[in-house]
Amino acid sequence: MSRSQPFREPVGAPTYVALSGGIGGAKLSLGLAALLGDHLSLVVNTGDDFEHLGLAISPDIDTTLYTLAGLVNPETGWGRRNETWSFMASLAALGGPDWFKLGDADLAMHVERSRRLKAGDTLTSVCAHVRQCLQVAPHILPMSDEPVRTLIETDSGSLEFQEYFVREQCRPVVRAIRFAGAKHAHATPAVLAALSAPTLAGVIICPSNPYLSVDPILSIGTLRAAIRACAAPVLAVSPIIGGKAVKGPTAKLMGELGVRCDAASIARHYEGLIDGFILDRQDAGLIGAIAVPTLVTETLMRDRDDKIALARSALAFAASLSNRQPAQSSPNTAPGVQ
Repeated sequence: MSRSQPFREPVGAPTYVALSGGIGGAKLSLGLAALLGDHLSLVVNTGDDFEHLGLAISPDIDTTLYTLAGLVNPETGWGRRNETWSFMASLAALGGPDWFKLGDADLAMHVERSRRLKAGDTLTSVCAHVRQCLQVAPHILPMSDEPVRTLIETDSGSLEFQEYFVREQCRPVVRAIRFAGAKHAHATPAVLAALSAPTLAGVIICPSNPYLSVDPILSIGTLRAAIRACAAPVLAVSPIIGGKAVKGPTAKLMGELGVRCDAASIARHYEGLIDGFILDRQDAGLIGAIAVPTLVTETLMRDRDDKIALARSALAFAASLSNRQPAQSSPNTAPGVQ
């Protein structure tokens, strides 16, 4: 099934929504934030949230906040720069679980989030508060205020996401992925408002892992429906370059799930939801296998300039798509697109 409604010109200063999770999502989010400021809303994956040591942990939200605030560890892409680890050393000495690392500065985020949630705040309101404290311009929107948890079915049994990703280092063979709670979860009013805003000029699916970072977002029925119903073009950026993942287990996961590891497979994964697709120059030969307008450009984000350049290309591509018919009647190239 394809999106079929005509695109509508935004009324007022254009706004954008990006779906993001993991390090790849945070990288493009930084580029988009540099160009759009508070005209950008980031819908962030919370499928890998969990409770640990009695604390509410939201890894993708924190990676996004730290990245946009200039606090992220540049070597890892997650956690805080110049972190210290006295808490973890003391916890290990007491025989506590130390497989999930919480730095001393990072710990404050989890303690304050947990305190506010227990006092009755929503995760959305907590993110809004922290965003202001860290002077982050874009709106940071959890995909839902209700719990959705990514469960990985492996040859070693069923694992919660962080058990698979951190404790087991993605070693078990993946057989299936489930999103517990998705059927009963709803998109937040803030997310729905961003997707239905008359100013909306584009929705961008960041180059996050489609299966572990984007699919949890899309598993929420009201959120997926809002994307399909929005009057702006929806485009996705491939996380695969030359048949390999830039970072993380995407390629391994695709192989284990029986999916060919290339950018065309990513485009097919989003079929019916997207109106355009961005892939790297290395994969230009795959254009014929992609059913929506396709932009070929440099997608590897090594530094801040690369992130801003890719963001600028994505925004220009969205603008070109807004002047076209939706996906079901579009050829596989757009004006100025290879």
